[in-house]
Amino acid sequence: MTSKTKQSQKLLLFRLSGTRLFGIGTLKIREILPLKPLARLPHSHQAVIGTTSFRGATVPVIDMAAAVGYRPLSSEEMTGASIIITDVQRQEIGFLVRGVDKIIEADWKKVKAPPAALGDKAFITGLLEAEGDIVQLLDVELLLANVYPDSLDSGDVALTDVQSEVLKALNILLVDDSRVARKQLCDVLDAKDIPYKVTTNGDDALQILLSDNELGQPVDILVSDIEMPGLDGYELAFDVRDNSALKQPYIILHTSLNSEMSLSYANQVGANDALTKFDADELLHAMLRGTMQPA
Repeated sequence: MTSKTKQSQKLLLFRLSGTRLFGIGTLKIREILPLKPLARLPHSHQAVIGTTSFRGATVPVIDMAAAVGYRPLSSEEMTGASIIITDVQRQEIGFLVRGVDKIIEADWKKVKAPPAALGDKAFITGLLEAEGDIVQLLDVELLLANVYPDSLDSGDVALTDVQSEVLKALNILLVDDSRVARKQLCDVLDAKDIPYKVTTNGDDALQILLSDNELGQPVDILVSDIEMPGLDGYELAFDVRDNSALKQPYIILHTSLNSEMSLSYANQVGANDALTKFDADELLHAMLRGTMQPA
């Protein structure tokens, strides 16, 4: 491979509390709507403030400020609020935000990991300095898992004894910057007693790939998120394919974006499979497809 196909990385900036800026990748966004009357949804999480109609479908609307621990929007604040319709994890979800700011081009290599002092409950995956301000990148998967805890249940996957033993013999590497996504990936393999390695970013993943290759124990299957700060999944796949010294793994790129465009880019950079999060059966059977590839 001699050239890299790079998908534009853009962020929508918005505000939840005061002047603090938050960001979400535009690939997750279907549309931005002004707030309109919502239908109430009984027996739902306190942050779910109702439903709206979007292109013929009923979409739940979450007060994002309340969902991440800020004060819910008051009725006065709602007059200028917007609903961001997103498409993540195979479902459309609306997020009510205090105010939409703008869309910027983001250099993801400059995204910094959130401080450890924020703890495990922080709803951000990274910090980015943009136009003299600090933008917090929201972990939408963690937010949704908090509102819909049942979404974390990956369910059981039926594998034959032979299939399980085949996967147990592999060197599997998982890469994802989202705590929730890592848990889902790990839970699927733990349930089948399949060993693996896991890391949070593409740079560390590349070092593991190189190190294991030098030790004569090359990674057989690489499962990586696409949207990650630093070396993202596209770049990681490209760099692996562009390194002739590496024994080439079967690459599965994994994204919360339900987007054909995102998945087509995965094929262009050399991924063998591209999946939309999260379906445990699809993931394990994609790994099994990797065992059938010629060495």
